[in-house]
Formats: sequence, C-alpha cells, structure tokens
Amino acid sequence: MKSSVFLAISLMLLLVSPLAAVAGEEESADEIAKAYRIAASVGDTEAVLHYLETNQVEVDAVNRFGKTALMMAVENGNFSTIVALLNRGADVNSRTKGGCTALTFAAENGHSGITAMLLEKGAHLHDRTKSGQDSLMLASRYDLVEIVDQLLFKGADVKASDKSGNTALMIAAIKGHVRIVRMIDEAGADLESRDREGATSLIIAAASDKQDVVELLLELGADIDAQDNDGITALMEAVYNRSSSMTGLLVAKGANVGLKCNDGESALDIARKNDAEELLELLQQ
Repeated sequence: MKSSVFLAISLMLLLVSPLAAVAGEEESADEIAKAYRIAASVGDTEAVLHYLETNQVEVDAVNRFGKTALMMAVENGNFSTIVALLNRGADVNSRTKGGCTALTFAAENGHSGITAMLLEKGAHLHDRTKSGQDSLMLASRYDLVEIVDQLLFKGADVKASDKSGNTALMIAAIKGHVRIVRMIDEAGADLESRDREGATSLIIAAASDKQDVVELLLELGADIDAQDNDGITALMEAVYNRSSSMTGLLVAKGANVGLKCNDGESALDIARKNDAEELLELLQQ
C-alpha cells in the first residue's frame, strides 16, 4: 500500500491547474521533479523509487538552488532514501550553486552514519562551499566530535582555510569547542595560522572570551604574545572585553603587559583609558 506521503504528492500532481497542463510537458516535468525532491526530503523512499522506475524524473534533477534529491535526503537524515538514490546512480559529488555537497550537508547536520556512507561512496573530502568551508570546518563549528573524527581519519586537511582565512581550529576556538580543538591539534594543525586580519586561534579565542580554549591553546604551545595585523594581542582583547578572568589568566601565563599595538597602546594603556581599575590591578601584579 502506498504511503500517505506518496498519496499526498500524487494528489498534488493531479490537482495541477488546467492552465499548467496546457503550458506543456516542460512545466509538468518541473512539477514532477519538485514532488520527487519533496518525497526524498521527507523520506518517502517508495515514492522516490516510483518516480525513478517510471522514468518520470532524472535522479539528479535539481531545484533552482542546484539542490538534488540526494542532498535533501541527506540533510534530513533519511538513510533508506539515500541508499535507494545512490543505488540508482545519484551523483554523490553534485554541488549546489553555493558549492554545497551531500557530504557538507551530512557533516553540518551531524549525520555520522550518512557521512561514513558518503565517504565510502567516493564523496570528495576536500570540496568547499563558495565561502571556502569544507566538511571539517562545518563539523567543527557545530562541535560534532564523531564526524570530525571520521573526517580526520579519512585525511581531512587541518591546515585548509576558508575565504576569511579561518581554519577548522579557529572555528572551533571561536565557538569554545575544547575537544575539537584538541583533536585538530593532534592531527597536525598550525597553532599560529592567521586569518585575514592576522589573528591566531589564541587571539580569536581570547576575543570570544573562551577561557577553556585559551588555556588549552597555551598548554599546547600557542604564542601568548602573538599580534594581529593591528598589533592586537590576546591580552589586549581580554582588556577590551573587560574580562577580569581572561586578563588574569593571560597575565598569570606570562603575557607581555607592555607590548604595544599599532596605535601605540599597551594593555595597560587600554585599561587606563577605559577606567578599568580591576584590570589595572591585575596587569600591574
């Protein structure tokens, strides 16, 4: 017996207006392709197979964004539908207009089993979105430990950066994902890699007030006095944020309180200018 979703989709096609029918086969084909993708999105494998077996639609028919039925099934975690589409020859490496692939959808949505299957089916590990982000960066952003582990095992490039110069390590650092930071470091990440503004992972973590990440990066050997393109250090970021805990940590770890940025100001100068008495005490210890 056909599923309720399949029946609903079929009804939708039957109710296409007479005007649409007169418009010809091309418009009708578009409606069928849309229904096919909806079926994949909701996991109606029976409907998906019906459209394919009756030759009503191409397996990789895309919407206006370049999204295929496989991508929609992956995004929603519809495992059996994904298997059916792959068995029918769906292109595992098809890309949307934004550069997304089935693998990037799996990675950012936390579907570890699907990620593993796509990799086994030949998904390109290093493909990037238009913003330059790969699957490792996306999984790192959302603290998806199991997927990060899978991608690293398969050889994901921990030194790759997006169009803003952010690496997976930086993305994990700014989000405060301590375990991901450690995993990526163990895989050979460059602690001193810099984004387009010249900031390191340590500076980024301090600016985001992620104390646990800052502690870990220092433990791993990050340069505590690294400066970005404007000469800003992690300590200066802590003072700008009026974070006494971060300022105290960095001072205790040996940060140079007298180091000056390109504007000629030190962390001490910034604290004085902002009347941050508590921070001044910490900086003058």
